[in-house]
Amino acid sequence: MIVVTGATGNVGRALVQVLAGAGEKVTATSRRVLDADLPDGVQAHPADLTDADGLRPVLDGAEALFLQNGGADAHLLDAGRILDAARDGGVRRVVLLSSQGVATRPESASHGGVGRAIEDAVRGSGLDWVILRPGGFDSNAYAWAESVRALRTVTAPFGDVGLPTVDPDDIAEVAAATLRENGHTGQVYELTGPALTTPRERAAALALALGEPVRFVEQTREEALAQLLRFMPEPVAETTLAILGAPTPAELLVSPDIERVLGRAPRTFADWAHRHVAAFR
Repeated sequence: MIVVTGATGNVGRALVQVLAGAGEKVTATSRRVLDADLPDGVQAHPADLTDADGLRPVLDGAEALFLQNGGADAHLLDAGRILDAARDGGVRRVVLLSSQGVATRPESASHGGVGRAIEDAVRGSGLDWVILRPGGFDSNAYAWAESVRALRTVTAPFGDVGLPTVDPDDIAEVAAATLRENGHTGQVYELTGPALTTPRERAAALALALGEPVRFVEQTREEALAQLLRFMPEPVAETTLAILGAPTPAELLVSPDIERVLGRAPRTFADWAHRHVAAFR
């Protein structure tokens, strides 16, 4: 059995689909997961990553664990206790969804500090481990969905700064491969898209998918910070804007790791936009 945490998120939901489609026995867990949300045969088990003891019944009898890093609640995770519960339940392999920022922003408490501690716990767990470090997600464009639907407008800062954002479905497929296949133990995979794209270019890709013009309006840094502070702590917002506006050389690199694992090139943002265009209509 494979346990997927964060099973209702952009990566976890896709991973459950891939694993179930491959015939794996899967238990999907998140705070509010329902059987109706899942493919046939997948067991839903609501649980909170911040409650390590509450995960023990989920992990009992499992062979592999996909561990989401907790996102905004990462600082509340006791990764050591989660991994102890996994090992006690029979898990032998753990695949961690971490973040590129662990390596590129080591000075950031939200990325380098907390993220590094979770990675270190995985490395020291005694389990076979794989760490996935994606950059920004293509699905972050969902933040523009309401304004595109209502006004056919994308508003974002740093309109001409490109990053190699990655399709969450590609992350899910890499996760599935590393959970199911041998030969990946001890690997850290950096996951990016196939090319740098700017916010302005991503808005144009949405316009092409819609078959209608989409206007791009560039925010100031101050405007973007005020918007981010509505739903994330200030240190996370500041680090996010630093990545978006002044990416490091490492954050600009296109990684070969998706192709190395899957045997094909990563999907483009334009492909993501066409597959998810209904959210923007």
